[in-house]
Amino acid sequence: MPKTETPQKPRVLITDGINPQAVAILEGDCEIIFEPKLTHEELLDRIDSVDGLMIRSASTVSEDVLEKGVRLRIVGRAGVGTDNIDVITATKKGVIVVNSPEGNTVAASEHTVGLLLALARHIPEGDATLKNGQWQRSKLVGVEVYGKTLGVVGLGKIGRRVAKTCLALGMKVNVFDPFLTKAMAEELGVSVVPFEEILETADFITIHAPKTRETTNLFNQESFARCKPGLRIVNCARGGIINEAALAEAIEKGIVAGAALDVFEQEPADPNGPLFQLGANANKLVLTPHLGASTEEAQVNVALDVAEQLKAFFQHGYAKSAVNIPLLRPEMLDPVKHYMPMAEVLGNFIRQMAKGAAQSVEITAKGDLGQHRSEPLTLAVLKGLLSTAREGVNYVNAPSIAEESGIQVKEASTRKAGNYLNLLEVKLTTDERVYTVAGTLISEEIFRIVEMDGYQMALKPTAYILITPHHDRPGMIAKVATLLGEEGVNISALQVARKGPEAGGESIMVFNLDNPLSDVLLASIRQLEGIYGSLHIIL
Repeated sequence: MPKTETPQKPRVLITDGINPQAVAILEGDCEIIFEPKLTHEELLDRIDSVDGLMIRSASTVSEDVLEKGVRLRIVGRAGVGTDNIDVITATKKGVIVVNSPEGNTVAASEHTVGLLLALARHIPEGDATLKNGQWQRSKLVGVEVYGKTLGVVGLGKIGRRVAKTCLALGMKVNVFDPFLTKAMAEELGVSVVPFEEILETADFITIHAPKTRETTNLFNQESFARCKPGLRIVNCARGGIINEAALAEAIEKGIVAGAALDVFEQEPADPNGPLFQLGANANKLVLTPHLGASTEEAQVNVALDVAEQLKAFFQHGYAKSAVNIPLLRPEMLDPVKHYMPMAEVLGNFIRQMAKGAAQSVEITAKGDLGQHRSEPLTLAVLKGLLSTAREGVNYVNAPSIAEESGIQVKEASTRKAGNYLNLLEVKLTTDERVYTVAGTLISEEIFRIVEMDGYQMALKPTAYILITPHHDRPGMIAKVATLLGEEGVNISALQVARKGPEAGGESIMVFNLDNPLSDVLLASIRQLEGIYGSLHIIL
């Protein structure tokens, strides 16, 4: 009888000081190459001979690594973020990227509360001065957190743990989160409020939102100017959500009484940055070098989680926390794969359109699109919708996050698509009203948003979009365009749409812009006579 060959075990390269317990999980099913420290050049030398890669933050899985990784099938990041992985190229190459979105939840929430209390009671300064031989008890009078108002920006898993802990400390907790319903807020014992109310009422603010185009510089000069004087702010989420120059200015002006940061715009933090030039006000800062996940337990948890995912993938072809799309079955994905970018944009767009807490979302595939399975499109819509206020949303966990957020998901299909060959319609119901947006695919890589709340258009999605509902009368375009021009904002495209055939009713202008808009400019646009509001979409 001919000899049967023993199947070759997949080879997995583990680096970046991953906890060795991960090796024990994989070594029975995989051939392990464990090199705790690798330079980028050394990684390039080894990547062509491995089927799996497990890293933390020290390694960068860039396009050149993925191009050379001819055998590579999966990359595991032992942590939450995947900023050091070129996920787009990995997806094109069919390489699954997985992370551990919940492995450091306890560690990050505990670090947040620790920083909040350290900030309130001057603990770092008291420690430093006493070790320097100074007894400065009278100069280090702090404040109690009991009875104070905490503003929480983003109520994911970490934000919830922080909120529960601070409620136990006797704080009143207000939350800004587009996905938190009033019913869920009541169950948690917190109040849902607009972002502006967070700024105006909070004694303490803690940030637990992802860094997106919408949240980058969320705390800037304008927002700090609206804050309640004496604010103390904590950020253990992502650097860049707080504009560090604006924070330094707010501290110097006395608006912000203290700030505790674990994350920075640039990491390692720039020692010449504005936060390190505060002089006498430096004692109002508590700074730690991105220690949110740096506990022995968290490092073990994320390593074990990702190792289990790699093991499951090599055994069954499945990974529970895949952040990209190769996980979907080809027979389901292939017929609709060119619609996926459009579906994700529609989900993102409609969430930014909508006010109020999301209650349900309905995805309807029409025309040629209606004859295919719509599950991949639903995943893409949910990913776009939820990513506006959640970190780590992917095609695998989007349904469970929607369910956790109390959002009902509905799917439908029809062969009728009106004037279009294909149409994807998304309806989002919030506790305020129903919003609708629809898009059509023109070619494999080109799509247009063709309907928004009853307005017909042919909008090319770009990074910055301004939508201004207004009274349909002469001169309205000039008013808005003049303000944009005065602020140096370039208009790349413009279209006007109205619901009825007659002039004089409701209409909207939709501007494609080359630059983002400031809050001050948006407020100025809203104050124009005949303008009913302004909506700044950032994609």
